[in-house]
Amino acid sequence: MTTDISLTTLLVLCLAAAAAGWIDAVVGGGGLLQLPALMVALPHVPVSHVIGTNKAVAICGTSAAAVAYSRRAPVNRRTALRIGLAALGGSFAGAFFASAISSAVLRPLIMAILVAVLAFVLLRPGFGTGTLSTEPVSRRRALAAILVAGLGIGFYDGLMGPGTGTFLVLALAAILHMDLVTASGTSKIINVCTNVGALVTFSFQHAVIWQIAAPMAVFNLTGGALGARMALKRGSGFVRVVLVVVVLSLVCKLGYDQWGG
Repeated sequence: MTTDISLTTLLVLCLAAAAAGWIDAVVGGGGLLQLPALMVALPHVPVSHVIGTNKAVAICGTSAAAVAYSRRAPVNRRTALRIGLAALGGSFAGAFFASAISSAVLRPLIMAILVAVLAFVLLRPGFGTGTLSTEPVSRRRALAAILVAGLGIGFYDGLMGPGTGTFLVLALAAILHMDLVTASGTSKIINVCTNVGALVTFSFQHAVIWQIAAPMAVFNLTGGALGARMALKRGSGFVRVVLVVVVLSLVCKLGYDQWGG
């Protein structure tokens, strides 16, 4: 599918992709900025094509962030790949159902999830700010991480996607007791797997607008690399602040769009 947009609109989308890449690398959830931007810019395009285009862009920034974290953060690649393989299968399944999602349902659903995330973080002031535990992960916790962060969030990522990185960070910190920087780095490896699964499915269904995705991907990659470096330099406290600010801002924006715009 092809569509014509103005150069100004494309530039705005590229800037949104850069900001989304930075947010996604720091704390996840860049799609909550990038996907609405695409929906506004492409109002007459089927939702499945918008989501597919978003995946083609997001995988670039996520991959750049994953490489940066793997080099400098204490990321357990074995654990990340195990969860990632489960997420790959989940995202394949979710992407097949994406064409049934209505844009009228998407915005309030995202907003409800964001409110739940914000409440969880604010009610747990010490969440994700501790040091990484040196104790081995029990089989029960590892299985829970595979089912929740892998299959469950992977399915959601293929189905819609916005907030996947944030949900992965929260799930990894809660289930495996990771600090936020390590959880963020681990989530990027898993998120690459979910993006691959979803993107393959959307590409097979010809639901990616490549002439828009390609320039946006360059900006998203740059934002992802910069965001990962900043998160690694400033630590979990910085990641937590960004998480709260991003989620609160998006809740307000989506609420205005839904009821006040």
